[in-house]
This record gives sequence, C-alpha cells and structure tokens, in this order.
Amino acid sequence: MDVIEAMETCIAMRYLKEDPVPEADLERLVYAATRASSPGNSQGWDFVVLTDAAKKRTIGAAVSAGMAPLFANAPAKADTSEGRMYRGAAHLAENFEKVPAWILGCARKIYPPGAPTEAFMHSTIYPAAQNLIVAARSMGLGSTFTTFQMVAEDTIRKELSVPDDVFLCFCAAVGY
Repeated sequence: MDVIEAMETCIAMRYLKEDPVPEADLERLVYAATRASSPGNSQGWDFVVLTDAAKKRTIGAAVSAGMAPLFANAPAKADTSEGRMYRGAAHLAENFEKVPAWILGCARKIYPPGAPTEAFMHSTIYPAAQNLIVAARSMGLGSTFTTFQMVAEDTIRKELSVPDDVFLCFCAAVGY
C-alpha cells in the first residue's frame, strides 16, 4: 500500500489479536520511526520494544490501576465516538499484557547543544511516532498511541531499566 493510502486508512486499533508480531516487523517499525526528521539532525530518540510476558503483566497492572479512575468517571456517551474511544482505551488498559508488542518512544533533551529544551525533544519524537504508526498500517499491523506511560512511569522505568534522563513520550500498542 502506498503512503497516502496508509495515512488515509490509519485508525487507532485498540482491539488486537494476541498473535505475536515477528521481531523483524518490530525492527522495521523502529527503523521507519528513525527515518523522521529531527532538529539539527539530533536524533535524540530511543525506542523500547516490549514483548516480554512477565514485564507486560507487571506494567499492565500498573497501567490498569492508574487508568481506572479515568475510566470510572468517563462520560456515559455510549453511541458516540468519544464513548467508543473510552471503551476501547479501557479494554486496551485492562488487556495490556495480551497486546503482542508495545513500543515506547523515548527522548533525551539534547538539542540545541548548550541549551537543550523540551520543545525540541518533543518536536523530534512525534514525527518519529507518526512514521511508526503509518508504517504499521502499511504492513497490515494495527496500532494506537496511548498515554499509559504517564500513569505507570515508575513501574516502566524499573521494569525496563529506563534511565532518569530519558523522557517517556508515547506508548504504542502494536498487533494484528
């Protein structure tokens, strides 16, 4: 599929099969992400691919607990796109460990040299994230961005040995 068709048909997939995604495909997604432009060609990103069942279980428990208050207070708009989004997000959080792969986009505050700022860090990771999602669609994979890393940061850092100077910017579910 060409890139325009991939962009036109790329939707958030929050219901994924448990079938594993081949490692080569996950590597290709990260490769696609790293083709994004970055300020001053700084490439201050890192990607962590999470497929380990035990780590997904531990992180998933933290995500589920952290997201529970939001989902408990979600608007009761059953037949709206917002209602479907909340139900899908709740399903994804509650089934975190069943998602075949999670890719965490991380960034370091390294640009511009001498006076690095967070704004430049985000301006480099988000184009990379979009490349990843569009590449997944072109490869027949479903994916979605989440903010789950925000409610489980301590657990993620501990389980995946993420250093303190690395920002956890996005968490993407990937599967079929």
